[in-house]
Amino acid sequence: MKTILRSNDPVEISFVQALLADAGIQAVLLDAFTSSMEGSIGAIPRRLAVIDEDFPGASQVLEEAGVPLPAEGWWP
Repeated sequence: MKTILRSNDPVEISFVQALLADAGIQAVLLDAFTSSMEGSIGAIPRRLAVIDEDFPGASQVLEEAGVPLPAEGWWP
């Protein structure tokens, strides 16, 4: 799996999940529990991940929507 988004913004996460779902790409939300347990101070962002085969298509969907991708090599 590859991370396609890191964010503390629930609206952005929901928006990206909807974009990917419309494109037929399933995304998994990671770190939601940990992020909420740390008090929502922003130290631990939530992550959306897609399977490796869907990453190129998901990247294209987000690029067309103007959503920046996470930097390479920053937290899996």
